[in-house]
Amino acid sequence: MAISFDSALGIHEQALNARSKRAEVLANNLANADTPGYKARDVDFKAMLDRASSQSAATMKRTHAAHIDDSRGAGSDDLLYRVPHQPSIDGNTVDAQQEQSRFMRNAMDFQASFQFLNSRFSGLTKAIKGE
Repeated sequence: MAISFDSALGIHEQALNARSKRAEVLANNLANADTPGYKARDVDFKAMLDRASSQSAATMKRTHAAHIDDSRGAGSDDLLYRVPHQPSIDGNTVDAQQEQSRFMRNAMDFQASFQFLNSRFSGLTKAIKGE
């Protein structure tokens, strides 16, 4: 009986990819906190996971290089503008304290998914070795 990584790992692989994408976006917001006119962005994490889980349920594989690739990852359609609580006079919508808080929460969630996957791989390794 073959082991399916999709069933063994669940959605956590896609969660790590989505958290990584979100970390990039949040870091970009922090880097541009003082840039006049910069608009804070974020990703729709739930939509990214919903799409990933629906794609894993009905995965289509490319059998020829000329076929359309339907394995979309986190694209620009996942990027959203954040509605500011109090935008600055220069038009910048980044609230540095809020962004730092979101970044740290995202980092903790990333670490939790990573630890879960690590324990899954440890379990699979033990099962393969017969331990």
